[in-house]
Amino acid sequence: MTELLVLCTGNAARSVMAGFMLEHLGGEGSDLHIVTAGTHTIDGQPMGLRTRKALSGIPDLASDSFVRHRSRQVHDSDFDLAELVVVMEADHVRFVRRIHPDAADRTSTIRHLCEHLVPGSDPLSDRVARLHLADVALADAEDVTDPAGRDEEVYAACVAELWGLCQLLFTLL
Repeated sequence: MTELLVLCTGNAARSVMAGFMLEHLGGEGSDLHIVTAGTHTIDGQPMGLRTRKALSGIPDLASDSFVRHRSRQVHDSDFDLAELVVVMEADHVRFVRRIHPDAADRTSTIRHLCEHLVPGSDPLSDRVARLHLADVALADAEDVTDPAGRDEEVYAACVAELWGLCQLLFTLL
């Protein structure tokens, strides 16, 4: 089983989008287990209407159900289980490095992973270790912009961006 932790700030948009996308790409019976969480959440909140609508705009995802999600704050145990922590922006990497330093070597922005993770038959943990993620210089240009509080078009753009990134990341896992 491959354990991924996907983080954003509120666990209401980006991490939720990416989590559903990666689950969809893995399909039923996949050995990919995904947990989503946030760095600063209001626990128990359902996925917002704009997030659901944007996800439904991707034809491959249109028939998926998005009602089971509830936002949750990331916990120490989430990091203990994760082989890889996929985040949406450099500030999330900074959060992990500061609050959960033991997970820094397994934490990266999704964009950085898409550019640097090498596919292969080696275990994911070995391929991730070779990236030396705890030492990577952070660049805000790698961020997936948070659509929170913005128009539906911004949510749709975020979903489109993440769909491309998730498809690529999935092939690298």
